Amino acid sequence: MSGILAGKRILVTGVLTESSIAFQAAKVAQNEGAEVILTGFGRLSLVERIAKRLPKEAPVIELDVTNQEHLDGLADRIREHQGEDARLDGIVHSIAFGPQGAFNFLEASWEDVSTAVHVSAYSYKALAMACLPLMEKGGALVGLTFDAQIAWPKYDWMGVAKAALEGTNRYLARDLGPKGIRCNLVSAGPIKSMAAKSIPGFEELADVWNHRAPIGWELTDPEPAGRGVVGLLSDFFPRTTGEIVHVDGGVHMMGA
Repeated sequence: MSGILAGKRILVTGVLTESSIAFQAAKVAQNEGAEVILTGFGRLSLVERIAKRLPKEAPVIELDVTNQEHLDGLADRIREHQGEDARLDGIVHSIAFGPQGAFNFLEASWEDVSTAVHVSAYSYKALAMACLPLMEKGGALVGLTFDAQIAWPKYDWMGVAKAALEGTNRYLARDLGPKGIRCNLVSAGPIKSMAAKSIPGFEELADVWNHRAPIGWELTDPEPAGRGVVGLLSDFFPRTTGEIVHVDGGVHMMGA
C-alpha cells in the first residue's frame, strides 16, 4: 500500500468518537498506509464500536495512563497483536482531562490540578517510556496541545497542564533524540468533541475562532488537525523535533 506512512505501525490513543482529532489521525494514517492500534479507557465498548468505522477495523487495547500496571504491560499487549516482529514507528498522544474544579483558576484544589497535570502532561512521558521497547529503530511521538503561550478564557488550570505538556515535549525531544525518536506537538484549534463538552464555557472560548482565524476554522471538522498529526508521524520531517505545529486557522499569530 502506498502513502506517506506505508508500512508503518502506529499506536493512537484517545479515540472516543468520530468527532475526535485522534479518530481522524487514525483514519488518515490508515489511508496513508499505516497499520493502526488504538487504546481506550473506561468506555471500551464505545471505542471498539468506533474502531469499526475506520477504513480498516483496528484492534483496541485498554489503557489507563495513570495505571502503572497498564503502562508496564502495554508493550506486551501490542506484541499480542503484532507477533514476534512487533514494533512501533509512531505514537499519537491524544489524552487530556481536568476535573471540573480545574476550570476555576483561583478556587481549584491541588487535587484537581495534580489530576489535570498527571493525565494531560506527565502521561506523555509515561506513554513514551511504556512504548520505548518497541521503538528500537526510532520513530515519532506526536501529542496534541492547545496553545499554552497565552491565558484563555475559561481554560484555567487545563491551560497550565498544556503548558506542562509543551515543556514535557521539549525535554522528551532532548532525551529521546539520541534514540532516533522525534517528539512534536500539534496545537489545534477547538473542536466540538466529547472532550469539549466537559469544558465549562467552551462556546465562549471557541467563539474566538469565529472572529480571529484568517484562513477560517470549522469547529466540527477535526480532519485538518488529524492531517497535521500524520504529517509529523511521517518521514517528511526527519530532523524536526521539540516543535509545536499550529493547526488553528492562524489564530495563534493574530494580534489584538
